[in-house]
Amino acid sequence: MAAAEDHIARIGLTAGAVWHALYDQGAMSLSRLVKEVGRPRDEVLQAVGWLARENKLAFQDHGRTRKVALKEG
Repeated sequence: MAAAEDHIARIGLTAGAVWHALYDQGAMSLSRLVKEVGRPRDEVLQAVGWLARENKLAFQDHGRTRKVALKEG
């Protein structure tokens, strides 16, 4: 059980890092977001899902690229 709790805690911390990266730098692609946050890709994507579930993110499609940003307001 402790391993699952540790994993959830890491995702929560990564969600905070994702939020700060988007707040500081604005919309960016998922690949750039992974580089900016500096955590494993799967962990960053789980954090993005966490924030999306909390209705904190907006997604923007630009051709073949999808960018993620903080929702305004």
